[in-house]
Amino acid sequence: MKIENTKAQMRKGVLEYCILSILKDGEAYTSDILDTLKDAKMLVVEGTIYPLLTRLKNAGLLSYRWEESTSGPPRKYYDLTETGKIFLNELNTTWSELQQAVNRVTSETIKK
Repeated sequence: MKIENTKAQMRKGVLEYCILSILKDGEAYTSDILDTLKDAKMLVVEGTIYPLLTRLKNAGLLSYRWEESTSGPPRKYYDLTETGKIFLNELNTTWSELQQAVNRVTSETIKK
């Protein structure tokens, strides 16, 4: 088993949560979302993020609006819907519980 595969799966598992968290403070353009993820060392390519944004929009968690650009085609800006905000709050609780559980398990395992 290759460690890189496991690391990639771990990142993919939290990618939706990260995207929703990025949008909690307001709308963002796709390249801004990608830049934030890359700055956080979440290795993501455009081919991964566009289908994920579409899936989150189709689930009612995101909305978007088009804005004309002075340097090219119109840009699509994503924002959380009210449902998305509620969903994110639930994920925040789940993430906190999961962190505590993993920390408990891994710290107990290390002590043995």
